[in-house]
Amino acid sequence: MALQGKTSNYDTDVFQPLIKAIASIAKTEYGKNIQQDIAMRVIADHIRTIAFSITDGQLPSNAKAGYVIRRILRRAVRYGYTFLNQKQAFMYELIPVLIDSMGEAYPELIAQKGLIEKVIKEEEESFLRTLETGIRLLDKTFADAKAAGKTEISGKDAFTLYDTFGFPLDLTELILRENGMTVNNEEFDAEMQQQKQRARNAASVETGDWTILKEGTSDFVGYDYTEYETSILRYRQVKQKNQTLYQIVLDNTPFYAESGGQVGDTGVLINEFETIEVIDTKKENNLPIHITKKLPEHLQAPMMACVDTDKRASCAANHSATHLLDEALREVLGEHVEQKGSLVTPDSLRFDFSHFQKVTDEEIRKVEHLVNAKIRANIPLTEHRDIPIEEAKELGAIALFGEKYGDRVRVIQFGSSIEFCGGIHVAATGSIGMVKIISESSVAAGVRRIEAYSGVRVEELLDTIQDTLSDLKALFNNTPDLGTAIRKFIEENSGLKKQIEDYMKEKESSIKERLLRNVQDINGMKVIKLCAPLPIEVVKNIAFQLRGEITENLFFVAGTIDHEKPMLTVMLSDNLVASGLKAGNLVKEAAKLIQGGGGGQPHFATAGGKNIDGLNAAIEKVIELARS
Repeated sequence: MALQGKTSNYDTDVFQPLIKAIASIAKTEYGKNIQQDIAMRVIADHIRTIAFSITDGQLPSNAKAGYVIRRILRRAVRYGYTFLNQKQAFMYELIPVLIDSMGEAYPELIAQKGLIEKVIKEEEESFLRTLETGIRLLDKTFADAKAAGKTEISGKDAFTLYDTFGFPLDLTELILRENGMTVNNEEFDAEMQQQKQRARNAASVETGDWTILKEGTSDFVGYDYTEYETSILRYRQVKQKNQTLYQIVLDNTPFYAESGGQVGDTGVLINEFETIEVIDTKKENNLPIHITKKLPEHLQAPMMACVDTDKRASCAANHSATHLLDEALREVLGEHVEQKGSLVTPDSLRFDFSHFQKVTDEEIRKVEHLVNAKIRANIPLTEHRDIPIEEAKELGAIALFGEKYGDRVRVIQFGSSIEFCGGIHVAATGSIGMVKIISESSVAAGVRRIEAYSGVRVEELLDTIQDTLSDLKALFNNTPDLGTAIRKFIEENSGLKKQIEDYMKEKESSIKERLLRNVQDINGMKVIKLCAPLPIEVVKNIAFQLRGEITENLFFVAGTIDHEKPMLTVMLSDNLVASGLKAGNLVKEAAKLIQGGGGGQPHFATAGGKNIDGLNAAIEKVIELARS
């Protein structure tokens, strides 16, 4: 700043290119309006923070550091919306400007330009959709407060903005401050506490105190054993809404506790007196907690802890497949891919990762081919257990962003796939069998999700696909070219649909002409009655066509049967509505005769019912009500 002879950071070369770009987008000039100047400074500052955070792997989210980034971005969007009249996403357009000034010093900005732009644009668009609605509500709220002579809005109103529209309290306070108002923070806090209490009541979990049988530490031996002799250190009771469970801590356990995205082991605890089922294994304060439905009667007796090896093997296959998938995604999509979450169960695997657009079918196929090639290669597991973290980094192990690691770590390696990991894995990739990706979707701005099967589940999926193909072939007379047969069928079906639509239009026209020839004059109203088994859409089309042709005194009432259900329809011209008739009121009353109900607008209403035999009476009832 001093070197450039400037009195403000925002006048230096660091910020001026961004500020000029913002001014150009907003079609204004920097230095002419203090509020606009502040807005441009805020946006210029915030876009730098957001871009570098995304580059470092921290995407906007609703949790922890991601929530901080989301709030910073939303604050910048709000300044652009309010003071620069930017009602559409625009901040993402500043990334090329930022790269021009800082890309040489920070090449990662250039490497991840597409991801940064995509994430910011999606976040902007998402927040703008709620911002407009929220600001309208807030404007009305403080306008009502001012009209009542108040300078404060209720905490309840502020909480509605927070809970429904995603407005952080500080954003509401900022907008209010700019309008000379405040919010009742005590009421807001009370609303927040009530919501938390409702959540606690819904969860309704009562956890008892630990009963300690003996002191000691709990050691995990599950990397080497699936059965191990053990004894109980402590236990406690947990009461939930519909059941009572027990949590048990063992001195040694082969049970893997849920962590790192992998679900906990299940199995049994056995002694000479009984067998206790372990339905899940969790981790609390680094202690493996075994969850059971009953407590052993002989608490002091030694027990054999036995893991369900089938489920363990399926989990191991899916976890190892996740590592191979992670590496394949980086190879196919680019080095910007980073793991953002995972779920490994015996049945399937789920992998969330950073990527700025939908993964194409061709890219998915390439990923599958890479993964399955490594499975066929039967690459053996190399486990680096309890090694210094610096040694792990020298190996090139990939760490999960945001995860905290100790001085000593475990690294899992399958050839070139090297990752920090504490989970259970196969001894060699061949045990995975095969991997098939079953879905790819978006879960957040810049975050995609892949779900996949491995091993037996792939076989089951292929069996299902084969059965479906066999059924389809049978439907098409076992044609060798099923694709062509289906396309031909769809084309023929579309042609038939068009013929039906044309026929229905002709039928509508024919019915309408017949109705126009049978108009009755009742009390000055041009009454047209229709009773026929017709689809409701056809009746609706006829009603609106009649309204277009008979602009005054039209009184159309139809009783029709659609999908074996009686329907009542009324259409009125504007002058009859002005005279006091309401189509909604007429059908509501007459619908009782068909054991139904309905309503609608003053000029058009419908009702459905159960009693087809009452249709004629319902039509006459509508006319009777109009005459009275």
